[in-house]
Amino acid sequence: MKIVNLGEANSALNNFIAEIRDTAIQKDSMRFRTNLERIGAVFAYEISKILDYTTKEVTTPLGIAMCNTMDNEIVIASILRAGLPLHHGMLSVFDKSQNAFVAAYRKYGKDNKFTIQIEYTSTPALGGKTLILADTMLATGSSLVLTYNSLCQNEIPVHTHVVCPIASRDGIEYLSRHLPHKKVTLWVGAIDEELTIKSYIVPGLGDAGDLAYGSKL
Repeated sequence: MKIVNLGEANSALNNFIAEIRDTAIQKDSMRFRTNLERIGAVFAYEISKILDYTTKEVTTPLGIAMCNTMDNEIVIASILRAGLPLHHGMLSVFDKSQNAFVAAYRKYGKDNKFTIQIEYTSTPALGGKTLILADTMLATGSSLVLTYNSLCQNEIPVHTHVVCPIASRDGIEYLSRHLPHKKVTLWVGAIDEELTIKSYIVPGLGDAGDLAYGSKL
């Protein structure tokens, strides 16, 4: 699995990452969602640089222009609900892509232990396509691996790009063990070193779903 950390180079992405972490700015849920959408667009733009292109003739009002256009059939998949703003941002770049959604959540038991429950998966066929699987946070990595397996039950995409703006070191190691495929690339914006006893990323940013859409029961 290849890992690309966009946060290692200075860009506007670093400002967006800083703002989604900032407790003062987090009070504005619309700003939080907008920043996640911007982050999604940045990641999509960077991924677009390594896709396949063909030179085609395009008719303009004054003649013919030779333009390089993307060949890849793309499916953007996100984990509800924190992944939705990120999804929208990527969709603004890959506007012709198909879309997939997975409902997954942590079910806690005793001693802060939890299992990942997947209740719903909606996906188009993935054979011969490029899958972009997005979630705002990569904590333990278990939900992303289960989501990938749920999406790919019937067909395996040509290549999978996993997009997680903030990732933990433990989560990256888990993905490396459970998604060792050469055809998987992990894209991150920042890597944090610590997880709490309840497997929340430190310093992280808190609960992305609640910050974007309000607290839940």
